[in-house]
Amino acid sequence: MKLDVDVLRYLSKDDFRVLTAVELGMRNHEIVPTELIDRIARLKHGGTYKVLKNLLKHKLLHHDSSKYDGFRLTYLGYDFLAIKTMVNKGVFVAVGRQIGVGKESDIFEVAREDGTVLAMKLHRLGRVSFRAVKSKRDYLRHRSSYNWLYLSRLAALKEFAFMKALETHGFPVPNAVEHNRHCVVMSLVQGYPLVQVKQLQNPETVFETIIGLVVRLAEHGLIHCDFNEFNIMIDDDEKITMIDFPQMVSVSHRNAQMYFDRDVECIFKFFRKRFNLSFQESIDDIDGSDEGRDEAGKPCFSSIERSAGFLDRELAASGFTRKDEEDIQRFIEGGAETDINSDSEEVDLVEDLNEANTEDGDSSHLLEQNEGYESQGKEESREACESSGSEKEDESDNEENNQAAMENETELVKSLNKQRRRAIAAAHRGRKTVAARNSYKDKGGRSSHNSKIQKQLSSW
Repeated sequence: MKLDVDVLRYLSKDDFRVLTAVELGMRNHEIVPTELIDRIARLKHGGTYKVLKNLLKHKLLHHDSSKYDGFRLTYLGYDFLAIKTMVNKGVFVAVGRQIGVGKESDIFEVAREDGTVLAMKLHRLGRVSFRAVKSKRDYLRHRSSYNWLYLSRLAALKEFAFMKALETHGFPVPNAVEHNRHCVVMSLVQGYPLVQVKQLQNPETVFETIIGLVVRLAEHGLIHCDFNEFNIMIDDDEKITMIDFPQMVSVSHRNAQMYFDRDVECIFKFFRKRFNLSFQESIDDIDGSDEGRDEAGKPCFSSIERSAGFLDRELAASGFTRKDEEDIQRFIEGGAETDINSDSEEVDLVEDLNEANTEDGDSSHLLEQNEGYESQGKEESREACESSGSEKEDESDNEENNQAAMENETELVKSLNKQRRRAIAAAHRGRKTVAARNSYKDKGGRSSHNSKIQKQLSSW
């Protein structure tokens, strides 16, 4: 899919908000339901469906209604999210021509505000050519579903971490500038891929430099795993630069020796065919010794000592965490499969919060009513006691009135206690009581029992 950045200038904030909502929904959905996108985006004036239609027109989203109506991000939409973030950070301000394409990535020129030209690498795992390679390498064994965008993001994060660490230890690699999602921005290498070079002034020196890099990487605890003429850049001064690092592994890997021997064999085979080198003679002329090499002059993996450091362990602190390493290794080795089509965690969280708020509102309402009943009961009891005390001091001819008042007070206390117990029980059950809402409300017509109690209180 061609990257047309002209569309980027016509996208609004709502468009990027909906794109981000789809990205969040794809954490646990292969196809994000339209209702969930609307709930996550929460546009102020609505119009989520109109924005989805606009994004679908520019091929930033893919619509799928086979099982339910939903959308998913395309690589073009993922590109726009990464580029928008980079522009907001001020990493670059312009995107230029495409300078490279591979089975798993695209390379573009980008320019900073001061005119400096950088290289932007967009990882695109999942192409047809790369799927064939993955099937041969047994990447998807015991796995029926997967997310290429997530795997591309892990590959970009891993490459950025390796470039930073190798540059710190003095390896000839591009300068890593920034990364976001599946995008890595690095310095532009002024040179050509070694596969395009037909002649060299000193092929023996270049050959020894390349083999020395393979051995030096192993001494630091790393193996490139794809060290060939396509991933080696050379300039006019025959200076070597390594590129492409997502597939690097540690020398402690179970297949480390096989990967090391394959890298060495690729270099030997290319220089033998392209420059007709006799490796044994060139090695004797330059080194003067066969220490650490086999009969064919190739470096031996078993003879390499890790005396230069443990770079594979240090990379855990360079941005590529152990959790990310476990995720990508589980994906590559066909480990435990996660259900991409599971229900949304965000929806469950929102529903749980809504239910909790509703229950809290009901219980707080009932508790307030309960407190009101208790306070009113205390006031009425206090008033009744004061009135009874005053009546005891009156003359003996008012004893009948006092007995009637005590009977009314007893009935009032009983009714209040009954309503209080009912409110407490309803609060424990988490539901509202019908009678509690209209406790002291006279609906008109024939007077209710509650209105009679109010009249008695007013007469006191």
